[in-house]
Amino acid sequence: MKITWVGHAAVYIEAQKKILIDPFLTHNPVASMRVEDVKELDAVVVTHDHGDHLGDTIEICKNTGAVLFSFAEIAEYAGKKGVKSEGMNVGGTVLSNGVSVSLVPAFHTGTLGGTAVGAVIEIDGKSIYHAGDTGLTLEMQMIGEMYGPDIAFLPIDGRYNMTPRLAAKAVELLKVPQAVPIHYNTFDAIKSSPEEFKALVGDKSKVTILNPGQFILL
Repeated sequence: MKITWVGHAAVYIEAQKKILIDPFLTHNPVASMRVEDVKELDAVVVTHDHGDHLGDTIEICKNTGAVLFSFAEIAEYAGKKGVKSEGMNVGGTVLSNGVSVSLVPAFHTGTLGGTAVGAVIEIDGKSIYHAGDTGLTLEMQMIGEMYGPDIAFLPIDGRYNMTPRLAAKAVELLKVPQAVPIHYNTFDAIKSSPEEFKALVGDKSKVTILNPGQFILL
């Protein structure tokens, strides 16, 4: 399985199915792909509807026929625009189009529905946790226990979500063997240090620092 950090919170999973999480591409100055590059896609997962996460979801789903997984209000909104959507909520798991998605708690705001979520994607025998935007929460201990993620993608910008110190604590709570920092250095307001995050995690997990466009094999 190949997992690429596209930039900001956008993550692209290439396995038996192709999945794009939080596809903020068009106005993302560091994005390693554009909408026109997305030719084939099975699923889009959206953690919340802030513009830097919902991004190009509607256009990409329409272009590719990908199924949208998100919480109920976003799914309803997208459905009215002709997108095939699977509406969910925290604690739910949906298997559709060969992809299993579970929504988990996140501490963050949103517009539609007023909230945000994290997502656990299970495919090819692996479990991938994308935290979306979130502060540190003890819920992460339960996410680790109940879903057993093989890898976690964690935001570290320290302004709209966790600082590197808090994200390092999240790794400890999750007991996840691998972690990748995301959602930092896209704009001046969210400058942060992945090196600090990696140092604070220490030997608790293998931290891989990616540049946009780089990938990890799982």
